Amino acid sequence: MSKNEITIKIDGVECRTTEGEYVLNAARANGIFIPAICYLTRCSPTLACRLCLVEADGKRVYACNAKAKEGMEVVTTTEEILEERRAIMEVYDVNHPLQCGVCDQHGECELQNYTLEMGVDSQHYAIADTKREVKNWSTVLHYDAALCIVCERCVTVCKDMIGDSALKTGPRGGDKVDKEYKEMMPKDAYAMWNKLQKSIIVPSNGTEHTNCSDCGECTAVCPVGALTERDFVYKANPWELKSIPATCAHCSSGCHLYYETRFTSIDNPEEMIFRVKNEWNFQSLCGAGRFGYDYENRDVSKDPEAFDRAVKALEKAETIRFPSMISNEEALMLQRLKEEKGVRLYNPEVRPFQRFLQAYAKASGQSLYGADYKEIMKESDFVMSVGAALRNDNPNARYAFNNVQKMNKGAGLYFHPVGDTLVPTFGKSVECITHKPGQEEAALYLVLDLFAKREELPDSIRDYLDSFHETRKRTVKEKVMKTVKEKVKDEETGEEKEVSKKVPEMVEKEVEYDHNLLAESLGLDPVAFAESFEKMMKKKESFALIVGEDLYGHPRWENLAKLTALAEKYCGMKLAMIPPKSNALGVALICDLDDEASGYTVGYNQPGDFRLSALGDGDLDMPAMNQQEGTMTTMNKRVVPTNAALEYGGYELNDLMNALGLGKRLTVDWTMELPVEKGFQAVAFDDLRDGFLNDGTEIRGYALTALKSAPAEAEAEPASEEAVLEGEVAYRCNPQRQFNDFTDKAHQIFEAFALYASPERAEELGERVEAVFEKGALTLDVVADERMSGPIVAVPDFKAAADVYTLFGDHRYANVTLKKV
Repeated sequence: MSKNEITIKIDGVECRTTEGEYVLNAARANGIFIPAICYLTRCSPTLACRLCLVEADGKRVYACNAKAKEGMEVVTTTEEILEERRAIMEVYDVNHPLQCGVCDQHGECELQNYTLEMGVDSQHYAIADTKREVKNWSTVLHYDAALCIVCERCVTVCKDMIGDSALKTGPRGGDKVDKEYKEMMPKDAYAMWNKLQKSIIVPSNGTEHTNCSDCGECTAVCPVGALTERDFVYKANPWELKSIPATCAHCSSGCHLYYETRFTSIDNPEEMIFRVKNEWNFQSLCGAGRFGYDYENRDVSKDPEAFDRAVKALEKAETIRFPSMISNEEALMLQRLKEEKGVRLYNPEVRPFQRFLQAYAKASGQSLYGADYKEIMKESDFVMSVGAALRNDNPNARYAFNNVQKMNKGAGLYFHPVGDTLVPTFGKSVECITHKPGQEEAALYLVLDLFAKREELPDSIRDYLDSFHETRKRTVKEKVMKTVKEKVKDEETGEEKEVSKKVPEMVEKEVEYDHNLLAESLGLDPVAFAESFEKMMKKKESFALIVGEDLYGHPRWENLAKLTALAEKYCGMKLAMIPPKSNALGVALICDLDDEASGYTVGYNQPGDFRLSALGDGDLDMPAMNQQEGTMTTMNKRVVPTNAALEYGGYELNDLMNALGLGKRLTVDWTMELPVEKGFQAVAFDDLRDGFLNDGTEIRGYALTALKSAPAEAEAEPASEEAVLEGEVAYRCNPQRQFNDFTDKAHQIFEAFALYASPERAEELGERVEAVFEKGALTLDVVADERMSGPIVAVPDFKAAADVYTLFGDHRYANVTLKKV
């Protein structure tokens, strides 16, 4: 996957790029404008709009799919090219509804912009219009077909970036373009018009509703007002909205976003978030980030009596229980409380991850995993996932896995006990290995067996892997060419003569083969898997491994951390971990967490004897993440800023710290004091940059420093069967778009707190069950998840009050008895 850096000229300007990069991307990265409506920087070209027509070394090409070569000279505008582009824009404007004043895209519409850019001020073409119905494709997606210009951005981003492939082009039923136009208009404009008349966008499942994850990325990339969010239609004009850059706090991706705010109404001047936008050319956003924005703690004022009770509660607290959805600054305040007051810090979401990360650091000699997800998407052509429910745990990990297949023509191995019907659709070279819960050690040993440089492995590991290989015999059928003789009569002489010829014949023979017992133990057919794996490995040279939360709380987590370090070292893999929740990586680095809570407990957005709550239901109100400034630590190991979108009238954690004699003037004054010895930098909050460069380089905040140490000599242990769970098993796993109480509070997130099961399993269980665990029980409605398969059921943990972590303990899997209610 390595690419050479080259120089090309665009309109006489020397541009540095990589060999094989699309000319359009090279131009964008170097700040040179080439018009294009259909092309998305991170996706495959569709040639739907043809506006990016240029001359490269004297030949007309499309910049979106022409690849850069050393010394190439590109001219972006000639009289002929300008004429072609203008004709294309005229075609786009034929019959386009003249409702700009009320269209939700008015003011930021690319069709408007390009119409002006190309100087279209009159119309030379006409055709009868076709009635196109407005559709609501899902609970959040609104499609106005009359406004659609069939640029196919929505189709492309859903396939290449998100992996849902929920949209496609379908027949529009429009009139054919008069052939007379063929002689009077440029070729590309005529071809594009024919396509536009034939096509419209439709759900790919053949119904009127999209079977997708409701991420809304299609609405973000739509250049016109065709695809919008149902909740935003006719609510506000784009030019009225104020954009506030921030970081999504719902999962550990920490995606960049903009909260778009305005006064609530003519009668109510209070600021309100109307929608969320993202820099879609550089980073995708999931449905929780896009639609789970209205979780602020509203109508709060300062209550001195409640504040005094909170101070007293903190003074007597033995434990502070808190989630990972807090800023780095808040985490540092809690750590300071521990250091000064001796309180226990209890975070069941993060503690297993912290232990795992520390064990990995000891084994590898580096404090942080080596890769980030942007590297994987850009450079890898073979990716594996162990211990993560890709569809549910972290959207950007799933996007990376999919993107490797779609954009890098890659391959993938997905190890997980819960069957999933979506992941196999990411690519033809994806193998899903549905093993038993607890077999994650065997999965990592198989990765070592398949990819490690055998001669470099420690002797004990190599001998252990060799013990899983047996030479066996099997009978195979083989086509051979057999020589047969037959008599042929010469038609002229009438004489018969004997001739020989070769004919194919299937014969059986016995052959020796290498039987892989590791693959067999994971439920694979060793012979079929070996043949499949050989095909997957062709022309692959850059490998990546993603590990997730199933490993962190596993009974054998320490050994799994060692195996992860071994895979990174001896397989030459880019290793990326999925921190389990929100700011889990920041909390894991900043706080000295305890394994248990004890005594009088103050809960910060968690259960406790005294509750500090941003949900508006505690003993003292706190600000939600969209109401505060601070920093978060992303799974890409960056410390990034977030800003307050909405005002907050109550107390903050820093006010309580001041009352205890430990605070600072402002919360963001803690930013400079984030622990340098853990990889943070002493940078003031106001000095942190935010955003992306033209070439997609992320300049948000700063990258954590990975600290080096001498790796431990301790060797990994053999895989243990004691951790394998049999019988009825439940998996602690949230539905898509639900991550915490704050997504649950958002009015556009609808996924229920329920027991999720495959359609077949859900039918067996009925409408409602009591799930009985060793440490308690929950009564839950049963929801059929069409993309689950197999017998394991999923129990969410996004409601803190349900205390699901107590039911499961550290591990994500638990035996359960399900009783129909």
